[in-house]
Amino acid sequence: MESQNKASLPVMDGLERRVASRSEGARTCDLLLRVLALVLTLAAAIVLGVDKQTKVVPIKVVDTLPAINLAVSARWHYLPAFTYSVASNAIACSYAALSLVLAVSGKKVIMSIVVVLDLLMVAMLFSSNGAALAIGLMGYQGNSHVRWTKVCNVFGRFCNQVAVSIALSLLGSILFLLLVGITSLRLLKKSQ
Repeated sequence: MESQNKASLPVMDGLERRVASRSEGARTCDLLLRVLALVLTLAAAIVLGVDKQTKVVPIKVVDTLPAINLAVSARWHYLPAFTYSVASNAIACSYAALSLVLAVSGKKVIMSIVVVLDLLMVAMLFSSNGAALAIGLMGYQGNSHVRWTKVCNVFGRFCNQVAVSIALSLLGSILFLLLVGITSLRLLKKSQ
């Protein structure tokens, strides 16, 4: 009787066990990268979304009169590139939460869709990072050709928060890029 029970159980040899453990390791890595991408894009959206600074700036209207002190604010939504960055990070964060649920299934059709959506997140995040970085550099260095003065010497904390947000978003986009590669390799191995 005992020998019949042992015969009815599936037996895994060493190769099958290694393949199964690699598959579980890849799935764990995939889920970990998705959680990290979610956290980084959420942090980037929050850091830039709460970014504002008000300073009193002396403005000279006429050289013979004294300067007028005027309160000037810098806010993330004043610049479309920063608005795009906040929105794209929020979208990527929401997608990362959804992809965690989808990635658990491991079905080939769903994972194919996840790879395409991951690739869209990579493109969206890199484009928003480029836009925000271009405007951030303009604020940091200015542009003498069009007579735009730098503003980061006045709004230092605002510019520092923008830089942190761009760095977090860039790390999130790199994680999504890694996810595209890992998931594509998993799909390739499943199809063989």
